[in-house]
Amino acid sequence: MKIMQDTDKPYNLKKIQAEARCSLENAAITTDYPLNIEKACELLNEALATEIMCVLRYRHHQIIAKGITSPEIAEIFMEHAVEEENHMLMIAERINQLGGDPDFNPATVNARTATAYDSGKELLALIREDLIAERIVISIYRRLIEWFDKDSTTRRMLESILEDEEEHADELGELLATV
Repeated sequence: MKIMQDTDKPYNLKKIQAEARCSLENAAITTDYPLNIEKACELLNEALATEIMCVLRYRHHQIIAKGITSPEIAEIFMEHAVEEENHMLMIAERINQLGGDPDFNPATVNARTATAYDSGKELLALIREDLIAERIVISIYRRLIEWFDKDSTTRRMLESILEDEEEHADELGELLATV
């Protein structure tokens, strides 16, 4: 049985051990993190603002849909709001892990979000508004997944969120066709 030499490995163990002892305040972010951390946190804070806006919009739609005539659709809006809140928390936690500050500041959310907070009142308009927002975030998350290709933790998180967003869009598309 041949023992692998350091030169046979895709890493230098002694170098990794030495680097692990440095910058302990960075926790999981080691010196070999492959991306620009400031840019990564900026992009994730934009995604965070978008998820915050989605939570607010879905909660608003949940409440006013009850008053319109459709408790079933209000239930769907509520489920989507809960899932968007989970996305929001996942993204905030990842920003924190990267050493950034998850920006929940209400004064800046609107400037950083990719989606709008419209004030429609008609059920069909609410569904359309949410479907447009989902389609926007689907396109953005696909691009973010590419950008975070070398950060597998963030990439997998974004892929998971994208899967949910695509399910939301499918559900809203079906609603749009039936309402």
